[in-house]
Amino acid sequence: MSDDPLARLLQHPALWRGRSAARLPTWPTGFPALDAGLPGGGWPCAGLIELLTPRAGVGELRLLVPVLARLSALMPARWLAWIAPPFEPFAPALAERGIAVERQLVVRTAAPLWAMEQALGSGACEAALAWMPRARPRGLRRLQLATERGRTLGIVFRDSLAAREPSPAVLRLAVVPCGAGVEVSLLKSRGGARGTLCLRFGDNCA
Repeated sequence: MSDDPLARLLQHPALWRGRSAARLPTWPTGFPALDAGLPGGGWPCAGLIELLTPRAGVGELRLLVPVLARLSALMPARWLAWIAPPFEPFAPALAERGIAVERQLVVRTAAPLWAMEQALGSGACEAALAWMPRARPRGLRRLQLATERGRTLGIVFRDSLAAREPSPAVLRLAVVPCGAGVEVSLLKSRGGARGTLCLRFGDNCA
């Protein structure tokens, strides 16, 4: 790391310089076409991501399977937290896709914002996923700050209509079904690309 104070400042994860933004550590998504459009070439190791869908279960979780499998295998072990999921995570299906079931923490709560903030900021989670259709920008800002404190990846699932609202998330993607995969629109990508990709599970058709 450089001893230059300015160089250190320019590498701070909270600093955004448009397309010349400091490159943050990332995890490959498992989809080369998506990696090519994201800043740093993948999902951020820490930071808040919003996935906007017309309804739950359109393929948004399949999009995350490669990174969840990778994160669940890291040592020392940290949790992957599921906050207020609309369906019960099916352990055999997770295990079949390489996700360590013993590292999953499912939180049933009527206060998902509070639970998500605690999970992200605790330092005990490698990633936390929350279903929060009624989240507001102020609450999302709290979550973004918590990802920085805990050095954690935060993923929030919201309704597609939320695209009309501002967001402090570092990445914002709209996800809809696309044949045997999903169509992903990059709505907000600090230092990355904009546009729409059609990703097939197992390959991509971008």
